[in-house]
Amino acid sequence: MCNTYCTFGYVNSWGIFQAYYQETFLKDYSPSTIAWIGSLQYALIFFPALIVGRLFDIGRFREVFLSASTLLVVATFLTAQCTQYWQFLLCQGIAVGLACGGVFGCCYPIVAHWFKKRRGLAMGIVAIGSSLGGTTIPIAVKQLIPQVGFQWTMRIIGFLLLAVIGVCNLTMRRRLPPVNVKGGLLNLAAFKNASYTIYCISSLINFLGLYTVLTYVSVSAESLGSSSDLAFYFVSIANAASCFGRWWGGMFADRIGAITVMIPSTLAAGILTYAWPFARSTASLIVVTILYGFCSGTYVALLSNPMMDIGGEGDVGRRVGMFMSITALGAVAGPPISGAINAGTGGYQGVGYYAGSMVVVGVSLMIVVRYLTLGGWTGKM
Repeated sequence: MCNTYCTFGYVNSWGIFQAYYQETFLKDYSPSTIAWIGSLQYALIFFPALIVGRLFDIGRFREVFLSASTLLVVATFLTAQCTQYWQFLLCQGIAVGLACGGVFGCCYPIVAHWFKKRRGLAMGIVAIGSSLGGTTIPIAVKQLIPQVGFQWTMRIIGFLLLAVIGVCNLTMRRRLPPVNVKGGLLNLAAFKNASYTIYCISSLINFLGLYTVLTYVSVSAESLGSSSDLAFYFVSIANAASCFGRWWGGMFADRIGAITVMIPSTLAAGILTYAWPFARSTASLIVVTILYGFCSGTYVALLSNPMMDIGGEGDVGRRVGMFMSITALGAVAGPPISGAINAGTGGYQGVGYYAGSMVVVGVSLMIVVRYLTLGGWTGKM
């Protein structure tokens, strides 16, 4: 949980920074341009998994984890000094994103080492850390900025991350010995498995739409007339709701299979993305935000679990790494595309149609993956 608190929890807090920067440091930039900072975070938390997964397989976990932990804390302190767009892009976008990718990239293989029968529940519990981080960090930022200013707010967040990531460095360890699998960084033979290839594509498409609501919900709340104080809390509301989705998804994944749980919950997230722009009051937007957080949280918590059903435990670090790197392409492009649609149309209806459609298409491909892997419509996966 400490791992995901510092990585996905921190990155999932981006919406609070998007809203704040649009009003202060970067008010002369379009929402789409500002969104590139958060998109780089979303993408880079996945992309380094290609390298991290390979290094994990050959036994270099400790060096990678310590280096990434250090970069995460340093980059957060440097963000406190930023005033220009390129500075935020470099420190909060690239550096924080790469650091989170290095830290999180070690998490799933370690859980896979220690848990088999209850792996889904284990991953669900681990993923709750991202909900806690995504809930508490935005609240802390919102409360601290008026009292101590932006610089000291980021320094306090940096000290918080230092404490939590320190626990990770003291407690995380692998169970199985390193395995130097042949083939170098890539295992292109994995793409001969149609289920694996289609699942990679489905994840890329899903992330073209999945983070749109989380990125823009606070800004859209203000456009409805919500006070800025309340609007800032929508990110925390979504992340708090995702906590229950992650726990529920992990528990039922062990009973009926991860992708069987992911399909209906992710489809619901897509439908809620369609509904989001049509929430015409603060109360209705809160309801949509809570439901969306619950459903999207289930998908993200179980994202890598189908890898075991598709290809087994062998070479898991490298296969998950390739999968995450492909996923990163959708994560980096999704929010800026949504921002550009918003700028071009002057509203969020077109954004909802685009993002919701991406998620629905991604779910359709997940259904294909389940059918191909099981050889039919019934069975546990």
